[in-house]
Amino acid sequence: MSENSQIKIVYVLLDGVGDLPHPDIENKTPLQAAKTPNMDKLAKNGKMGEVISVGKGIAPESDIAVFNMLGYKFHHADYAGRGVIEAIGTGMDFKDGDLALRGNFSTLDERDVIIDRRAGRHIEREDALAVSREIEEKLKFSNPLAKVAVTPTIGHRVIVRIRDEHPLSPNITNTDPAYSRVDGMGVAKAVGDFLKIERCLPLDETDTAKLSADLVNEFTEKSLQILKDSETNKKRNSKGKKLLNSILLRDAGNKYPKVETINKKYSMNFSCIVDMPVEIGISNVLEMKAYSAGGLTDYEEKATVAAKSMETENAIYVHLKGPDEFGHDGDAIGKMKNIEEIDERFFGTLLKNIDTNKVAVMISADHATPCINKGHSDDPVPVLISGDGITNDGSERFTEEFAKKGEIGLLEGAQVVSKAIEIIKSGN
Repeated sequence: MSENSQIKIVYVLLDGVGDLPHPDIENKTPLQAAKTPNMDKLAKNGKMGEVISVGKGIAPESDIAVFNMLGYKFHHADYAGRGVIEAIGTGMDFKDGDLALRGNFSTLDERDVIIDRRAGRHIEREDALAVSREIEEKLKFSNPLAKVAVTPTIGHRVIVRIRDEHPLSPNITNTDPAYSRVDGMGVAKAVGDFLKIERCLPLDETDTAKLSADLVNEFTEKSLQILKDSETNKKRNSKGKKLLNSILLRDAGNKYPKVETINKKYSMNFSCIVDMPVEIGISNVLEMKAYSAGGLTDYEEKATVAAKSMETENAIYVHLKGPDEFGHDGDAIGKMKNIEEIDERFFGTLLKNIDTNKVAVMISADHATPCINKGHSDDPVPVLISGDGITNDGSERFTEEFAKKGEIGLLEGAQVVSKAIEIIKSGN
């Protein structure tokens, strides 16, 4: 290892933690309203700034945002698409030329209006598996050589892979009306209440793009009928549960990404603790060692494993999912309480198990998910770099307010890790 081999960093991304003032919490942001003594302690021992994870005016999805926050800035032609990243994260059979798309199980009413883009969000695993198998077994494309695989992951999330005798093109629009495809990546749209599944359209005049769009539309039409007749949905209906009667598709991709490994990029042993298929896919692509550390909310275990990893690793990236879901639900009080829980259980445990004279702690977010919007936004997110060797810039709390005043200033997501290494090495 080179000149970075002595650095130790625990790098925590709080998914969607950035926010805007909300009336339910005295017009504060959830970070401002939350009681966070452990993050306060870290803030007083470091310096802060703001980050635009992907680009001005872009409300990014988590995949491209996390890549950027780890130092990887893609031009649209180079990006594989979230569908591919999640397919890799699930261990799905995927090869170049296949079309992989991220999907949401969603609920339509009798007029085919989307009444819940996530079908209640917390979907029983057996129900998600059952309807996926029904689609795989019953859906026949007009071309008998075309095949589909449907793999549910966590909650409402699902991956759809379409394979044809010809290579397929990712250059198509989404059927999910809440996300646009812009320069190869998914971008959240400002949407109203009256949403319907959109028709997939080719984005160029090639035969492969037209074929891909036709196959996606055929999948949508036929899967809608299969889900309408589904025995699983009949049982859900009898129990008053939201129906899994549609799949919204977005972020198509058709090739395995080729990038420099993260260890080579930073001349460090860089590891991770991740739970969701998208982050697992990113860790696989970047060849990061992944540690097992319990479930989504096993915060003490994640903190203990992260601290222990510093015996053998230079850096560990820890992705904590919680705040994002409360943002999507518009629940500012819930988001505030979740931040307090992460502060006590994760950061409290971490600080008991590391020596801040030897291990730096970085905290940021992949993007903002303001409760007032119920979706991702392009608002800057805070970044904190903390350690005994770092000069404090007057920051007292990990909040948007202190981030705006911090010495680090405004960074692009792809600059964050390099900037942190520079600060840790210099102390300034």
